[in-house]
Amino acid sequence: MQRTALVVGASGIGGNYTAKALVADGWQVYGLARRPGNDVPGVIPVAADLLDEAGLAAALADVAPTHVFIATWMRQATEAENIRVNAAMVRNLLSSLSSKKSLRHVALVTGLKHYLGPFEAYAASGTLPDTPLRESQPRLPVENFYYAQEDEVYAAAERDRFTWTVHRPHTVIGMAVGNAMNLGTTLAVYATICKETGRPFQFPGSGAQWNGLSDVTDARMLARQLVWAANTDAARNEAFNIVNGDLFRWSWLWGRIADYFGVQAAGFNGTVQPLESAMANDHALWRDIAARHGLAEADLDRLASPWHTDLDLGRPIEVMTDMARSRKLGFTAYQATDDSFFDLFGQLRTARLIP
Repeated sequence: MQRTALVVGASGIGGNYTAKALVADGWQVYGLARRPGNDVPGVIPVAADLLDEAGLAAALADVAPTHVFIATWMRQATEAENIRVNAAMVRNLLSSLSSKKSLRHVALVTGLKHYLGPFEAYAASGTLPDTPLRESQPRLPVENFYYAQEDEVYAAAERDRFTWTVHRPHTVIGMAVGNAMNLGTTLAVYATICKETGRPFQFPGSGAQWNGLSDVTDARMLARQLVWAANTDAARNEAFNIVNGDLFRWSWLWGRIADYFGVQAAGFNGTVQPLESAMANDHALWRDIAARHGLAEADLDRLASPWHTDLDLGRPIEVMTDMARSRKLGFTAYQATDDSFFDLFGQLRTARLIP
């Protein structure tokens, strides 16, 4: 039977790499986004706004997917608004597909805020989570839009009799432009600015993050797990953490990134030094850099998301992730984290996004 995938958020980091992996695995693939691109051969673009129910239904009128991969969200000012908007997006999507009776499986991509809490209150529960983070850990007693998204999937699955998986990456490393959470590209842009200005490449985060163990998720690893779970009966109706499979300390990786860009590394010096403040006045500078080097993107905000990098690197605890659940079921993929960063930097240069 033909497997037809609808990748929601196909223009983002996770969705773009997932679409590529599905095409390579022989799927028919539709890529939904508000402004879908044509950069992935074999992906049929679908332009739709998940908050516009009528427009969404019209855009999907001729699409009857067997599998849906949800890899998108919209950042709001408060967690209450995050819940209202992002739950509605999932609900509208699955409602629009309900009458087609084609859907067999839905995969939802969330993240480690499932264990840490929302952006503005990582430790709002009053306690910090045990690490490594395990899928068996219960929900926190705080508002969290990831929980609301999950609940929409569970309700639709019961209604329409499809299976589901939830995938929880750590910080995703991969190439995308206009993405709301893009630590790898943010660091590449910051290092480029440091080189152009002679500033030190200052670590912006906490001592716990500088000295502690951490992990990240290569977008290629996320895509591999999503495709694996869609093809594996034993993975049905489970939640999975997904990271590279190795551990590192920022105190080790920071200097290697600095060496790659030819800048002076400056580590944790006793205080958090937010990157958002450090880059707040760099928009005109980046336009000048882009003009002088003939870069493809002159809008700093389209490349860098320093607010998100600050939240990741400013956490008061070390954060690492256990992957036992998928490992036990046969998911054995691995990715070296230093290669994740250096592969990304090479792609950014090839695409003329950094000099």
